[in-house]
Amino acid sequence: MKLFVLVPVAVAAFAGCAFAAEPFKIVKTDKGEVLAGEKGMTLYTFKNDKAGMSNCYDKCATNWPPAIAASDAKAEGAYSLVTRKDGTMQWAKDGMPLYYWIKDAKEGDTTGDGVNGVWDVAKP
Repeated sequence: MKLFVLVPVAVAAFAGCAFAAEPFKIVKTDKGEVLAGEKGMTLYTFKNDKAGMSNCYDKCATNWPPAIAASDAKAEGAYSLVTRKDGTMQWAKDGMPLYYWIKDAKEGDTTGDGVNGVWDVAKP
């Protein structure tokens, strides 16, 4: 009987530790659960990007700031790092670079989803 109680606890603890290594969390929104970064702000993917390569620069990057990784960040699991033109590293999920939307004001906002038909909330 004790085994049945401990197994779910161990699985939950392991899952939390594996995800805690990344600077992301899951936030519940009107779009369902989404991947969030700094201050719980929703992250997005850009359909004009290619796996491992960002195509959002200049005015695009002003409106859609890239999720910049710390200099000591390490890729793990579904999360990887993409090198931007200026040499900074940007987080990616499943190879797709991640961005914030300048018009989201608080945790759980998803106002960037569907913008111009090329921006989507990042799903966990």
